[in-house]
Amino acid sequence: MRIGILGSGLMGGRLGKIYAQAGHEVVFSYARTQAKLDELAREAGNGARAGNPEEAVRDADVVLLAVHWTRVDDVLAQAGDLSGKVVLTCSLAMSADDSHLVIGHTSSGPEALTEKLPGAKVVAAYNTVPGEILFPVFERRSSDWQRPDLIYAGDDAQAKVTAAGLIRDSGFNPVDLGDLRTARYMEPFGLAVSVLAYGGKGGPELGYRFMRMHERA
Repeated sequence: MRIGILGSGLMGGRLGKIYAQAGHEVVFSYARTQAKLDELAREAGNGARAGNPEEAVRDADVVLLAVHWTRVDDVLAQAGDLSGKVVLTCSLAMSADDSHLVIGHTSSGPEALTEKLPGAKVVAAYNTVPGEILFPVFERRSSDWQRPDLIYAGDDAQAKVTAAGLIRDSGFNPVDLGDLRTARYMEPFGLAVSVLAYGGKGGPELGYRFMRMHERA
């Protein structure tokens, strides 16, 4: 699968490397420097490349949007037309100082993206886990352990199938939260995980799993 990365920082850089190592064709874009993009492509290996946002999305089957919310409009303007593309977003709709969500209750960041990207197939994922967990989870994907869950949401059924496959490729168990409207609940949950990861004890390599308690017959 061809994957274009819009935003090659902590989340985009890590996920891009993981996707490349999982066998996907990856193009990194939108970092502070060209040298950073070149380094990411070199470290990812498996034919990963560096490019600008337009080059990253041109032939992509999936576009990963991984920029701070304040930079979304800028990167989308550089990327060009995303009609028909699966846009997997891990960008939380945070204020410039990261103190609060700027969209909530009656909408969400992923829902706002659908207005910015008419014709694109937006799926929200990876915005409920800290970036520090991504490599450890991927490295253990083939071992005999219970994978951590990862919730995702979207309106397009086939786009969600694609997203679930990438979530599995990265080592997580995909959990379908529902349509894109449920991202209104996903984003605050992601902040709760962030508080535990960065404000609690034990460090930021924190994941989660859901359990169903079935009654005994």
